[in-house]
Amino acid sequence: MRKIKPLRRPKRSEFTSKTTIGSWLTIPHPSVAESLGRAGFDWLTVDLEHSGTSLETASEMIRIVDLIGLNALVRVGSHDSNVIKRVMDAGAHGIIASTVNTVEEAKNIVSAVKYPPIGTRGVGLSRAHGYAQEFEDHYSWLNEESLVIVQIEHINAVNNMREIMKVPGVDGFFIGPYDLSASLGIPGQFDHSLMKEALNHVKNVKKEAGCISGIHVVQPQIQDLQARIDEGYEMIAYGIDYLLMADKAREGLRGITIK
Repeated sequence: MRKIKPLRRPKRSEFTSKTTIGSWLTIPHPSVAESLGRAGFDWLTVDLEHSGTSLETASEMIRIVDLIGLNALVRVGSHDSNVIKRVMDAGAHGIIASTVNTVEEAKNIVSAVKYPPIGTRGVGLSRAHGYAQEFEDHYSWLNEESLVIVQIEHINAVNNMREIMKVPGVDGFFIGPYDLSASLGIPGQFDHSLMKEALNHVKNVKKEAGCISGIHVVQPQIQDLQARIDEGYEMIAYGIDYLLMADKAREGLRGITIK
């Protein structure tokens, strides 16, 4: 009988040993995940906050990203433990939890991701367990290596960040620049002094905590991506699926002349 290759279970060190670049999936179709997955990214995040993607479609997108060989993450828009459980059961390698403003919220998210004795997540059999063939391997991997990233996207989160990053099981943070600027009353003004002050505080906490630091370069401008790399962020999201598609179309149309 032919031996079946076990599911790929990446280590957290894949995000800490080098700078990684990923992108955001909001168009609810596996073909989009496959297309971007072949572009050269290190990871892709299925967005369940600002998209029409259902859990069923998200599961298919997670499968595609994983089978291509990339790290498959999911951004959860709520802290609903059942949603977190279901995307992890589908084979996600970690989550990015939106709008984490307090220590208590961070603890609840870790608890929803991890199995006992670390967390309180329910135990079931699914794709992530190799359809019951790799239960023990998955159980230990999830508690030791699955990624928990909290989004720092409100000034309250910035102010509580030192304590949030001390929560056991939180591996790092991800800056949501648009939401953070909006909470400061300066939506989209990333060069404003208030925004710079908040980001400087974030950088100081990162140095103290030694955690994974991430940020989203929403508009896919290569110079902005390079700037975030030079600033030392280890985990950078570059663009969004529809922005990457639309920008490429505009680029092509600008280069033609109709006589």
